[in-house]
Amino acid sequence: MTALRDVRRPDFYLVASSPNAPVVPIELPVVAVVIPAYRAAPTIAGVIRSVPAFVRHVVVVDDGSPDDTGNVVRDQRDSRIDLVRLERNQGVGAAVLAGYARAAALGAEVIAKMDADGQMDPDHLLTLITPIVIGRADYTKGNRFLHARELRSMPGRRRFGNAGLSFLTKLASGYWDIFDPTNGYTAIHASVIPLLGEAPIGKRYFFESSMLLRLSLLRAVVRDVYIPARYPPGAASHLSESRAALQFPWRLLRGFVRRIVQQYFVRDFTAVSLYLVFGILLGLFGAIWGVWHWALASEAGVAATTGTVMLAVLPIIVGVQLLLQALTLDIQNVPTEPIHASVRLVTADNARVGRP
Repeated sequence: MTALRDVRRPDFYLVASSPNAPVVPIELPVVAVVIPAYRAAPTIAGVIRSVPAFVRHVVVVDDGSPDDTGNVVRDQRDSRIDLVRLERNQGVGAAVLAGYARAAALGAEVIAKMDADGQMDPDHLLTLITPIVIGRADYTKGNRFLHARELRSMPGRRRFGNAGLSFLTKLASGYWDIFDPTNGYTAIHASVIPLLGEAPIGKRYFFESSMLLRLSLLRAVVRDVYIPARYPPGAASHLSESRAALQFPWRLLRGFVRRIVQQYFVRDFTAVSLYLVFGILLGLFGAIWGVWHWALASEAGVAATTGTVMLAVLPIIVGVQLLLQALTLDIQNVPTEPIHASVRLVTADNARVGRP
């Protein structure tokens, strides 16, 4: 699938499913960009000026910045700008959610998120929203790990941390075909936002990962879009690797348990459910049986019999095999049907509705 290409007017584009496929004309929906900003006075003006012309609304959320971020935004002569001011600093997640709400109220149908530090190249914005515009995704995110040349500019510690965090996020969310979960260059169909409800979504740097966890419970389609890494001079990540290593795994573990219970025991009961139940029970039985008889044999000073050992080992082996089979089926169960098309039918009588 190739990105949309501008033809004559800012809102009329051509799209092709592959480089050699015939192009199809499509009208671009109302696109908004949300920019959460904190202590961004030196960079925010340049980011705003770089937003492409096809974007109808630029929602800047001043997240309680103590500097002149708000004043710099007000000085920009761009009619698309809508400034949202949060009285106190609440974190990037809270700022983005506030921006989502404002953009949706302005009539946006596709909402992208760009950071205020200039690390997200606006030249790739059209590529990012294309899967949503043509109805192939509900949520898209950037992925920096395809482009080896640009990836060399990423510090080695961050590359290693992203790789480990990506696997844990895959396991917790069930989105096995995505990578680079902390990438903040994202886009979402506006009709999906109300479905997020009151679920707990990380208000600070766990925001991107918690969004994936929430979207997985909705069975929304998430697509990776390969976008090169860009690190402007002086730009630095605000995410601490040590903090992420200490906090993210436990939150992802809770998200994993919540997803498994909801997906395979509350909303449905499938072969995965059976494999999980019997795999865990057999594994626990083998482990407990083995430890108990090992303790008895040690106390008596005699070796355990072959039969006793086999009664411990075989259930563990079978249990592990069942759990691996459950994992295989879970990998094959990644959502493929976007939900925003069905959302349009449900809300058509009561609200403004977006186009896929």
